[in-house]
Amino acid sequence: MLDKNQQFLIDLAKMKMPFGKYKGTYLIDLPEHYVVWYYNKGFPKGKLGDQLKLIYELKLNGLEDIIRKIQKKYT
Repeated sequence: MLDKNQQFLIDLAKMKMPFGKYKGTYLIDLPEHYVVWYYNKGFPKGKLGDQLKLIYELKLNGLEDIIRKIQKKYT
C-alpha cells in the first residue's frame, strides 16, 4: 500500500493541465516560464495549486526526471 506522499507523486505524474493554453499537457511538461508565471501570479487553490507548487520546485532544482520516471511506471 502506498503512503499519501507516494500517491501524491503518482497523481502528479498523471496530472494534465485542465484548462488554458496548455490544457491536456502533463504538468511536468509545462514550459518553465509558464510555471514561473504562476509562481509570481499565485498558484490556484487546492490540489492543482499544490501540484503546480511542487512542479515549480522540481523545475527550479532540475529534478523533473523524478516525475518522468514515475510516469513511465504508472501511465
